[in-house]
Amino acid sequence: MKCPLCADIANHFYTHKHREFYFCSTCFSVFLDIKNYLSESDEKKHYEFHNNDVNDKGYQQFASPIVKIVLNDFTPKHSGLDFGAGTNSVIVKLLKDKKYNIVEYDPFFFNHPEVLEKQYDYITCCEVIEHFHHPFEEFKKLYNLLKPGGKLICMTDFFSETQNFDTWYYKNDHSHVFFYHPKTMEWITKNIGFSSYTIEGRVTVFER
Repeated sequence: MKCPLCADIANHFYTHKHREFYFCSTCFSVFLDIKNYLSESDEKKHYEFHNNDVNDKGYQQFASPIVKIVLNDFTPKHSGLDFGAGTNSVIVKLLKDKKYNIVEYDPFFFNHPEVLEKQYDYITCCEVIEHFHHPFEEFKKLYNLLKPGGKLICMTDFFSETQNFDTWYYKNDHSHVFFYHPKTMEWITKNIGFSSYTIEGRVTVFER
């Protein structure tokens, strides 16, 4: 199976209820066989069931690591994009409450292609990159959407060699198709063209 990120050959890794997963030893990713992907309509229905109440304190706390980075590194004068905003973006709500200049894009719910024709000082992706069907193309797109010196801030759960994949909850979401190891972020940095990256907990920050 060809890895959708680095295009190297990956080996079968795990089978879970007829869903086939592969491991790539080049970029250290784990990914789902394309035959197990949800249809576009089923994927949209799945997202519509997400509880995206922007006033929910638990949801706000969940997204707070990303929001704190933006508040620390940028000002309301900078431009931002929340990529993969879902049905309602708590990141956009919290930043706009502080007069930040941020817009949202989502292929299902905020499909406004004109926002992808600009460049931004920062881009946020909260629980988004694990949904990428074509991660190389998506990261290249995000890189090109950043101004020089801009930052891409991503939150996702990391795959680990010591992870018990059988009990790992993250794989059980049928819309999660691509999983990242910290070494995957290093591969992305080098091969997409980012100047650097840092990882803190579940958050990776790439700098153009």
